[in-house]
Amino acid sequence: MFHNIPDAILERMRELEQLHMDQKRTDMPAFERLRQVPPITGRFLAMAALASPEGAVVEIGTSGGYSGLWLSLACRAKGRTLTTFEVSEQKVELARETFRTAGVDDLVTVVEGDAREALPDQKDIGFCFLDAEKNLYEECYEAVVPKMVKGGILIADNLISHAGDLATFLDRAESDTRVDSMVVPVGSGLLLSLRT
Repeated sequence: MFHNIPDAILERMRELEQLHMDQKRTDMPAFERLRQVPPITGRFLAMAALASPEGAVVEIGTSGGYSGLWLSLACRAKGRTLTTFEVSEQKVELARETFRTAGVDDLVTVVEGDAREALPDQKDIGFCFLDAEKNLYEECYEAVVPKMVKGGILIADNLISHAGDLATFLDRAESDTRVDSMVVPVGSGLLLSLRT
């Protein structure tokens, strides 16, 4: 999977990495900037999605589509598709451009809107990546976990970098008997939850 990433995907990843760095150097409000995972987290997500059981692949928080590109590698390898949710119209447009120019728009559906509204209709989630506003994590988690298949994987980002903001969420995940959870020190810290 990592040894034959198409050039179009690699090129778009590099463009988004540069755009992300350029935006961090400006006074642009944080909520408007691209907030994307580092490459090591992207690789971890792709491997986890590849190892996940049969079921839907879902992402909550698309941003510019960077993590979606990593997930598309696993989707291509497993014959699946990714549904990714984003509330920002500007980021939706950028993500759609990302997936089109990278040649994976056949694998990825970008949904503009609040994932919490669509999740009740979702079924049989095999993999979910959660990287949205931190105050929404617990609500999204509660919507996703009941929809996950046995062995399904949920990964949430920023559990170390935003430990204070996400302490209640982490307590909930670690005490939830429906899943086995742990924090993995990759990137900004990932919650890894496995549906039991």
